[in-house]
Amino acid sequence: MSARIGVVTIDGPGGAGKGTIARELAGRLGWHLLDSGAIYRLLALASLRADIGLGEVDRLVAVAEALDIRFPTDGPAAGEVILDGVVVSDAIRDEASGERASRLAAVPVVRQALLERQRAFRRPPGLVADGRDMGTVVFPDAPVKIFLTASAEERARRRHKQLMGQGVAANLADLLQELRARDERDTQRSVAPLRPAEDAVTIDTTDLSVEAVVSAVMERVEARL
Repeated sequence: MSARIGVVTIDGPGGAGKGTIARELAGRLGWHLLDSGAIYRLLALASLRADIGLGEVDRLVAVAEALDIRFPTDGPAAGEVILDGVVVSDAIRDEASGERASRLAAVPVVRQALLERQRAFRRPPGLVADGRDMGTVVFPDAPVKIFLTASAEERARRRHKQLMGQGVAANLADLLQELRARDERDTQRSVAPLRPAEDAVTIDTTDLSVEAVVSAVMERVEARL
């Protein structure tokens, strides 16, 4: 039955606009949303709070399996990330959580522990899944696969603007360096490296508005589903 439930995967590097586009698309379609990057950040946040080291694999897996996660698409909590009933949207977006999430994603047993959790989000009427390996690993049979990209400079600028808007001091040059290092890890890791699926449509969002990208993706959805 799950294979007949529509899925749109939106993959790409950090700062390419995946989260924004996925939320907009899920809202328009009335579908469920999966922010896989948030799942890794949630595990990063939970493990940091529990003082679990990156080498304590068994403890990391235990925490991963126990995470209670929701991504509401309507109501007062729409767009928020909820862990154990508490909104943690801002807490998981700090640089410490992002850095640890990227490192956790390179640990095979941690990825496996979260894989089935991600696939369980595939429920009627459909799912928009945002991440780095949604179309290549998690939902390889998805009928619509999108890969978003943008220049490193533009992605760093977006992140800088986001942090400043949250009142968080940030250095643009440092963010660019960290982003490039994360890209290197994500594309070179041995397990599920960041790359477009063979049947994915690649969209460069560097000079495009959110509306333009959503419209392009909607055209693909309407043609395939």
